[in-house]
Amino acid sequence: MRLTREEVEHVALLGRLELTEQEKEQFTVQLNSILGHFEQLSRLDTSEIPPTSHAVPIPHSLREDEVAISLQVNEVLSNAPDPAGECFRVPRVVEAE
Repeated sequence: MRLTREEVEHVALLGRLELTEQEKEQFTVQLNSILGHFEQLSRLDTSEIPPTSHAVPIPHSLREDEVAISLQVNEVLSNAPDPAGECFRVPRVVEAE
Protein backbone atom coordinates (compact mmCIF):
# COMPACT_ATOMS: atom_id res chain seq x y z
CA MET A 1 0.00 0.00 0.00
CA ARG A 2 1.42 3.34 -1.03
CA LEU A 3 0.34 6.63 0.49
CA THR A 4 -0.47 9.51 -1.82
CA ARG A 5 0.43 13.08 -1.13
CA GLU A 6 -3.28 13.81 -0.58
CA GLU A 7 -3.44 11.15 2.14
CA VAL A 8 -0.41 12.67 3.88
CA GLU A 9 -2.11 16.08 3.69
CA HIS A 10 -5.28 14.55 5.17
CA VAL A 11 -3.35 12.98 8.07
CA ALA A 12 -1.61 16.32 8.68
CA LEU A 13 -5.01 18.03 8.73
CA LEU A 14 -6.34 15.52 11.27
CA GLY A 15 -3.27 16.11 13.42
CA ARG A 16 -3.62 19.88 13.03
CA LEU A 17 -0.14 20.04 11.50
CA GLU A 18 0.91 22.77 9.12
CA LEU A 19 3.37 21.27 6.65
CA THR A 20 5.37 23.02 3.99
CA GLU A 21 5.39 21.63 0.45
CA GLN A 22 8.87 20.22 1.07
CA GLU A 23 7.73 18.51 4.29
CA LYS A 24 4.72 16.97 2.50
CA GLU A 25 7.04 15.47 -0.11
CA GLN A 26 9.53 14.31 2.53
CA PHE A 27 6.88 12.70 4.74
CA THR A 28 5.23 10.99 1.78
CA VAL A 29 8.55 9.34 0.90
CA GLN A 30 9.37 8.47 4.53
CA LEU A 31 5.93 7.04 5.35
CA ASN A 32 5.96 4.94 2.16
CA SER A 33 9.38 3.61 3.16
CA ILE A 34 8.04 2.63 6.59
CA LEU A 35 4.99 0.96 5.04
CA GLY A 36 7.33 -0.92 2.69
CA HIS A 37 9.10 -2.43 5.69
CA PHE A 38 5.76 -3.56 7.13
CA GLU A 39 4.88 -5.17 3.78
CA GLN A 40 8.13 -7.16 3.96
CA LEU A 41 7.30 -8.27 7.51
CA SER A 42 3.80 -9.34 6.53
CA ARG A 43 5.30 -11.76 3.96
CA LEU A 44 7.17 -13.70 6.66
CA ASP A 45 5.80 -17.07 7.79
CA THR A 46 5.18 -16.71 11.52
CA SER A 47 2.89 -19.73 11.91
CA GLU A 48 5.49 -21.60 14.03
CA ILE A 49 6.32 -18.62 16.28
CA PRO A 50 4.35 -18.38 19.53
CA PRO A 51 2.78 -15.00 20.29
CA THR A 52 4.57 -12.88 22.88
CA SER A 53 3.74 -9.68 24.70
CA HIS A 54 7.40 -8.56 24.94
CA ALA A 55 10.49 -9.19 22.86
CA VAL A 56 12.51 -10.08 25.95
CA PRO A 57 11.40 -11.69 29.22
CA ILE A 58 10.45 -9.10 31.82
CA PRO A 59 10.41 -10.15 35.47
CA HIS A 60 7.41 -9.27 37.58
CA SER A 61 8.13 -5.67 38.55
CA LEU A 62 5.51 -5.22 41.27
CA ARG A 63 6.38 -5.67 44.90
CA GLU A 64 4.48 -7.97 47.22
CA ASP A 65 1.67 -6.41 49.23
CA GLU A 66 2.61 -5.98 52.86
CA VAL A 67 0.38 -5.01 55.75
CA ALA A 68 1.56 -1.75 57.29
CA ILE A 69 0.31 0.62 59.95
CA SER A 70 -1.77 3.44 58.46
CA LEU A 71 -1.86 7.02 59.63
CA GLN A 72 -4.68 8.02 61.94
CA VAL A 73 -7.36 10.34 60.54
CA ASN A 74 -6.38 13.21 62.85
CA GLU A 75 -2.74 12.92 61.72
CA VAL A 76 -3.72 13.05 58.06
CA LEU A 77 -6.07 16.00 58.52
CA SER A 78 -3.57 17.94 60.65
CA ASN A 79 -2.08 19.41 57.43
CA ALA A 80 -5.43 20.16 55.78
CA PRO A 81 -6.12 23.91 55.56
CA ASP A 82 -9.89 23.50 56.04
CA PRO A 83 -10.98 20.04 57.22
CA ALA A 84 -14.69 19.19 57.49
CA GLY A 85 -15.16 16.59 60.19
CA GLU A 86 -13.14 13.58 59.05
CA CYS A 87 -12.93 14.76 55.43
CA PHE A 88 -10.89 17.16 53.32
CA ARG A 89 -12.82 20.24 52.24
CA VAL A 90 -11.86 21.29 48.72
CA PRO A 91 -12.97 24.17 46.50
CA ARG A 92 -16.01 23.54 44.31
CA VAL A 93 -14.96 22.70 40.77
CA VAL A 94 -18.42 22.06 39.32
CA GLU A 95 -20.87 24.92 39.15
CA ALA A 96 -24.29 24.36 40.68
CA GLU A 97 -27.19 24.56 38.24
